[in-house]
Amino acid sequence: MAKPKRLLILTRDRTNAAFRQRVEPFLAPLAARGIETQVVEMAKSPWERSRQMRRAHDFDGVLLQRKTLALWDKWSLRGAVRRLIYDFDDAVMYQARTPEEPHPARLRRFCRTVQRAHLVIAGNGLLADRARKSGGRHVEVVPTGLDTSRFPPKKAYSAHNPLRLVWVGSASTLKQLAPFHDMFEALAQARTKVVLRIIADASLEVPGLAVENVPWMLQTESHLLAESDVGIAPLPDTPYTRGKCGFKVLQYMAAGLPVITSPVGVNAEYVTPEKTGLWARSPKEWVEAVERLAADTRLRERLGHKGRERAVKEFDFKALAPRVCELIEQALA
Repeated sequence: MAKPKRLLILTRDRTNAAFRQRVEPFLAPLAARGIETQVVEMAKSPWERSRQMRRAHDFDGVLLQRKTLALWDKWSLRGAVRRLIYDFDDAVMYQARTPEEPHPARLRRFCRTVQRAHLVIAGNGLLADRARKSGGRHVEVVPTGLDTSRFPPKKAYSAHNPLRLVWVGSASTLKQLAPFHDMFEALAQARTKVVLRIIADASLEVPGLAVENVPWMLQTESHLLAESDVGIAPLPDTPYTRGKCGFKVLQYMAAGLPVITSPVGVNAEYVTPEKTGLWARSPKEWVEAVERLAADTRLRERLGHKGRERAVKEFDFKALAPRVCELIEQALA
């Protein structure tokens, strides 16, 4: 009987959404294929991280999740790791406050990491291209997935007055709504009455627009989405935001909600106009999309059902697990 392979997984935080969506769901499938895993949260101290990384001697490979290698980390891993796998789902070479140009230090760490890795797993094609241009030898794309069974699909698409729009995210991503002040103002003045539900760890206030600020909790997220009518994903078009992996769009689709999105990055790939949702660029287009969905419950239902079907078929953890496991198996061989 073949000896099980051992994989050390280094991550910043096991409770982080990136770990929960890109690593944790595949631990059991990897175990079923004879790959034992051990998850270690990386220390902040470089001395402690060095000690953690030297443990790589005892493993067949290391999966580094999202964290890029400082120069000290690279030296700590030298000679200790047989195979390095790097997984990332965000434009880690940028800072959110300077979204137009890569941060020099972050870019250096990113290049150092992908050049050292035997396998890079990127969350979308744009990130994969960046990894290849930065020296990645073997780069593959695996989208960020989700457990669609956690999102009971919406059943009733009856006419609502007001129409409930929903946005889900965090305090950091909520800042990306700032450029859409004119759009929200236009919605507040539109003929169709709407209420905006914000599910996050921060609140949003829009003069003239009714806003429901609801604290995000894993236990209530799917219920709050199912109560809503339309998922929205406004996103400014910058090199940083183009690297986003569209997770909120997938959540809306899994919940059976029609989606209105800015056609930026993978959002434009995931939301197919007239099939799973609508695109909107200008405030006028946003208002037109909202008013169209408000007036047509059959359209909302059709788009919602198609979005749910695609989420289950292409982005559920069960659909992604075989490819993730095969890539890791091949990297450790």
